[in-house]
Amino acid sequence: MMSAYQKEFEQAKNNPEKFWEEQAKAIEWYKFPKTILQKDENGIDRWYADGQLNTCFLALDYHVINGRAEQTALIYDSPVTGKKQHYSYQQLTDQVARTAGMLADLGVVKGDRVIIYMPMIPEAVMAMLACARLGAIHSVVFGGFAANELAIRLEDAEPKVIMTASCGIEVQKIIPYMPMVNKAIMDSRWKPEKVIVLQREQCPAELNSNPGVEDRDLDWSLQLEKSMAHDCVPVNANDPLYVLYTSGTTGKPKGVVREHGGHAVSMKYSMSTIYNAKPGDVFWAASDVGWVVGHSYIVYAPLIHGCTTVLYEGKPVRTPDPAAFWRVCEEHHVNILFSAPTAFRAIKKEDPEGELIKQYPMPALRTIFMAGERLDPPTLKWVEQKTQRPVVDHWWQTETGWAISGNPLGLEKFPLKPGSSTKPTPGFDVQILDELGDQVPVNTQGIIVIKLPLPPGCLATVWRNHDRFQSGYLTQFPGYYVSGDGGYIDSDGYLFVMGRTDDVINVAGHRLSTGEMEEILSAHDDVAECAVIGAHDELKGQIPFGFVVLKDGHYSVDGNVEKELLQKMRDEIGAVASFRKVVIVNRLPKTRSGKVLRRTIKQVADGEQYVTPSTIDDPTSLTEIENVFNQNRQI
Repeated sequence: MMSAYQKEFEQAKNNPEKFWEEQAKAIEWYKFPKTILQKDENGIDRWYADGQLNTCFLALDYHVINGRAEQTALIYDSPVTGKKQHYSYQQLTDQVARTAGMLADLGVVKGDRVIIYMPMIPEAVMAMLACARLGAIHSVVFGGFAANELAIRLEDAEPKVIMTASCGIEVQKIIPYMPMVNKAIMDSRWKPEKVIVLQREQCPAELNSNPGVEDRDLDWSLQLEKSMAHDCVPVNANDPLYVLYTSGTTGKPKGVVREHGGHAVSMKYSMSTIYNAKPGDVFWAASDVGWVVGHSYIVYAPLIHGCTTVLYEGKPVRTPDPAAFWRVCEEHHVNILFSAPTAFRAIKKEDPEGELIKQYPMPALRTIFMAGERLDPPTLKWVEQKTQRPVVDHWWQTETGWAISGNPLGLEKFPLKPGSSTKPTPGFDVQILDELGDQVPVNTQGIIVIKLPLPPGCLATVWRNHDRFQSGYLTQFPGYYVSGDGGYIDSDGYLFVMGRTDDVINVAGHRLSTGEMEEILSAHDDVAECAVIGAHDELKGQIPFGFVVLKDGHYSVDGNVEKELLQKMRDEIGAVASFRKVVIVNRLPKTRSGKVLRRTIKQVADGEQYVTPSTIDDPTSLTEIENVFNQNRQI
């Protein structure tokens, strides 16, 4: 007899049209689609092509109409400003409707683009939902991105309006936004008609300060006072909801296009199937609205599902201390917490024994989810032991918008396997291929692909560059979406994602996984986090080079930790790894969302020219890595 998961997985695999037609019934349509799946003029699978709906209606008005008007929709918690606010579904609907009216007053209509360049404040969420309400396409740019990155996105998206704030706050540092907005517009060939600026008391901005823009900048509050509430505009299911740019270290960012219909269905389905969330639950995705996690699980999915979502303007540490996450969970009765492993490693580094966790019982907290990078077993074990809560690793990408694999708690709970994101989500037919496109045996590493059609909610194109979508994801293995990650599926059907395919290094003809090496390093009791890259070597092609950050209060005496780590690598992988160098560093170069910049570290290691990634948290961290390599050139 098939399990609940297996039954649903097989239904989605064998008859995807029927399966996703049933899931579409879980949301309210203006016009329910008759055509569930069809190919467009480019041969790309499109979902619900003749359906009509509005995402903002699903996230707000629907709940007001159906009895949730007084339930809290959004909790804003800002330790960097000391502010906390609660918005009911009715209050948030009213604010969003007026924000939509403000945009409509400026001529924004369905199909227009609006760039949102804002910190983690309620108005950022309102701006996104207001665009959805009008059928305008929002493109959120992480608040504080450099002017040149904003300019690139301006040129590609060609927005009618920019919505921004006067400043952002990073721990105790005030970051004025208007100088960057002004420079980006000056440097871009595309000039938006208006810039709406929310003035924050920490650093008010001077508006219309640049020559020739005397009436371009508008005060958000003054404009909002004059606006009238605007109704939801029906849109077609295949109309774009948003464009979200993925940033690489080189090349032009890709604009991932998310469509209204498939996105709404997948968000609703994932909340039940992956997170086992119930309407009324408090859901906290500790991310930023500038990233895909913020789009999917701060804004859209929790609200579409009728949950309360938490918007947190702070860090896991230093705002004010490593107890910040636990304080939020306790105070706001969080049922489900979702963040990146890096956040928990930062907490573990400063509170290795978990003493601060004991101050917050968190009786409402049921489950902790992690994604965004590989969850190393030591971090998994630490969080489970210290919080006494189940931890679920799940894997997805900006391109998919929701989990490719995870532990489907809404269907059944599978036993945990450290290092695995458990099983493919129903709708994702995950397979492992070799470089020739042939399926590999069980437990054999290869390239992770997804057999087409992709389920609803995944990208169907790259904004204004469909050729890039085809060549980047669909060309290598016809009939499959290529994830860019490597891994394997074991005999129980569990998926193990071992890292980007370019994280597999070739040492004297032996293909070795840096992910596996990182697991070994991170298992050491003194290690808080680590990274392994393949550095160029004249003799062997590549050899591994390890970086280790120690837990606070832990030290290496006479190189004892480095010696132990080298011995562990030799014992567990063998001499074939040629792992002869590991260095202790104070920190690893990371993006603002917590991903270690391994590709850039590798470029430094190989002495290549590199571009400091726009997403980097602190550029000086790369200088520190350069100094390490300069001191260790003879590996």
